[in-house]
Amino acid sequence: MVEEKAARYGRTFVKVDRFFPSSQICSQCGVRGGPKPLSIREWSCTACGAVHDRDVNAAKNIHAAGRAEWLNACGGAVSLLS
Repeated sequence: MVEEKAARYGRTFVKVDRFFPSSQICSQCGVRGGPKPLSIREWSCTACGAVHDRDVNAAKNIHAAGRAEWLNACGGAVSLLS
């Protein structure tokens, strides 16, 4: 449904792999902290010390992964931390 709406309004739709570890990666520095139980709603990155809300951090990582896929398809430079 989202893909159809994107096409209708002239937007780009990019599908990110369902097993992408979006809530495990620090959206600030890119370090993968590992799996966390769903009861953990907020966590701190061990590498850079950034404090993350689990859902907001995952949304940022999914957005970055989608942009990276789109840029890769268009021949651009790819980085999850851009």
